[in-house]
Amino acid sequence: MKVLVIGNGGREHALAWKLLQSERVNQVVCVPGNGGTANLKGCQNLPLSVNDFPAIGKFALEHNISLVVVGPEVPLANGITDYLQKLGLMVFGPNRKGAQIEASKSWAKSLMQEAGVPTAKAAVFDQAHPAKVYVQQQGIPIVIKADGLAAGKGVTVAETLTQAEMAIDAIFQGQFGSAGNSVVIEEYLPGQEVSVLAITDGVTIRPLLPAQDHKRIGEGDTGENTGGMGAYAPTPIATPDLMSRVQTEVLENTISALNQRGIDYRGILYAGLMVADNGDFRVLEFNCRFGDPETQVILPLLETPLDELILACVHQRLAHIPPLVWKSGAAATIVAASAGYPGNYQTGELIAGIPNAETSFTKVFHAGTKLNAQREIISDGGRVLNVTGWGENFQQAIAQAYHGIQQIEFSGMYYRRDIGHRVLKFIG
Repeated sequence: MKVLVIGNGGREHALAWKLLQSERVNQVVCVPGNGGTANLKGCQNLPLSVNDFPAIGKFALEHNISLVVVGPEVPLANGITDYLQKLGLMVFGPNRKGAQIEASKSWAKSLMQEAGVPTAKAAVFDQAHPAKVYVQQQGIPIVIKADGLAAGKGVTVAETLTQAEMAIDAIFQGQFGSAGNSVVIEEYLPGQEVSVLAITDGVTIRPLLPAQDHKRIGEGDTGENTGGMGAYAPTPIATPDLMSRVQTEVLENTISALNQRGIDYRGILYAGLMVADNGDFRVLEFNCRFGDPETQVILPLLETPLDELILACVHQRLAHIPPLVWKSGAAATIVAASAGYPGNYQTGELIAGIPNAETSFTKVFHAGTKLNAQREIISDGGRVLNVTGWGENFQQAIAQAYHGIQQIEFSGMYYRRDIGHRVLKFIG
């Protein structure tokens, strides 16, 4: 079976790597891929834009692609699934209507309220002045969100009134492009974030292992929000009782509400939760695709063949698949970023040491890399590499990941030294 993976990040490298472990998958093509997928045995890169639907469709038909797996949210929101399905291709990822669950925070908030999903109180504004008045009335801390897609960077947890007003101005002044046509203002919820990625065929929905991302650039969870600086799985914060509630109150209720809106949602439904100290939770947001970097810690622990799960969703027979099988232990990933990220950053830096970082318990997933003319790996993004380690427990997994990243060098390389600090404190 030939599989086409859309995207060029660490998530897509992890997807290609996992798919190629199946005896049914003999080739993966990544559009456009990165330096890691270029060197992955059984994988090739295709230098097309993820939004060039006609060229992607033409290639898939001419080369007998059996399955298309869409990584990023932007092509999903732009309707890649709808386009390719009309050509008769099998696609894993929701259609354009379903992708609104991530593409519009206000749409998702309305859906959650309709479905009875526990979520934060919020209001939506399309002008700055009434948004600021609302913030003054509600008080701080408060959360300011650009309504549309902003690559994980359109959220500000404002701790002062000035910070809230600056965030509102930045959104309406175009810092996040069309994502800033409106703003969603939410109550601040204390606690810890948990990522629950679930796989669904539009009727049945099954959660994967719960993970915890580290979104802030600075150690101690300080500084600006990023696309994610590291993650670990499974998080013990998501207890069996909590996951049982998430299954019924969040996942099943949301799929039911989507069905009531006439949306056949097949793919990943990713719920970002805030879990309070007392174990209660609220849904902060939904995403319509595999998380990044959560995918890089979930897939190394998955024993069930990934292609089997994906095909079951495409054919709407997920209910007939046996319970998912997982490796024992834990996994952790550390993001190596370019200097300046999440602001302006440099690219084109030569990367050394990747082969030394990889062992039987460590894998380097490329996030923002490419090959230069000499086929050397160079940096090509803000988040450059994800060094993932796994072991029998959290201490081993985190130690493997940090040992791996210490073998790697490139000019300006930055990474957090405290990934997993919350779980290490939790387990004592």
